[in-house]
Amino acid sequence: MPDLHHGTLSVDPREDTMPTWAPRVYERFVGELDSGQALFPCTFAVSALQRQGLRFVFAEHPDDEESRERIHDALARYIECYRTIGRITSLVVFFRPTQATMHDYERSFWSLLQYLIDSDEHPWPETIPHDPDDPYWEFCFNREPIFVVCSTPAHSARKSRCSEGMTITFQPRWVFDGLAGDTPRGRAARLVIRKRLAAYDDIDASPLLGDYGNPMSREWSQYFLNDTNDPVRHACPLEPARS
Repeated sequence: MPDLHHGTLSVDPREDTMPTWAPRVYERFVGELDSGQALFPCTFAVSALQRQGLRFVFAEHPDDEESRERIHDALARYIECYRTIGRITSLVVFFRPTQATMHDYERSFWSLLQYLIDSDEHPWPETIPHDPDDPYWEFCFNREPIFVVCSTPAHSARKSRCSEGMTITFQPRWVFDGLAGDTPRGRAARLVIRKRLAAYDDIDASPLLGDYGNPMSREWSQYFLNDTNDPVRHACPLEPARS
């Protein structure tokens, strides 16, 4: 277990102040990333854990108003300091484990992201389009572009997206600087990730996975992947950010 300091953005779930369910979800998360047997596909997440670049927040439910406000405030403070944490970093939000359908988890996920977009007090960067159908669109908060990944207990075949409770990872786009899909380092990183995905999941890699800015790819469609590779929605469920 990494040496984490007590606090809202960096917490040790062994503390008495943490929810009773926190240690279970945290230990599973860390165990999967730090497994010496099954290599977790996302090398960025593994490196962030090893370098103590992850920060954690625990919330009750993505539809709960108090939880949403907590995530809003934590994400805002994280964005203000994430460049001082390390080159590879993410904010991980754990929710209390619940049993729900994939559809319900997905609805809650997009609803939370819409809440964050609507409650953001800052305009989006001028370089990021507001239309999710633009290949250069990315979720933004507090003026920062952020790649988002959601995992749930409903995922089974796609083990890389399976978690004890619904889990959302916010990864600043800054982490990927110099790792674009058309660069040698970027191509090498994606090759490793795809190889690990093939060994880790019980399903082929989603056809929705792609490179940022690729005319055939859309960032939002990679945030929440279903447990099959069947055709999915063609329109982003998010409303464009206001100017």
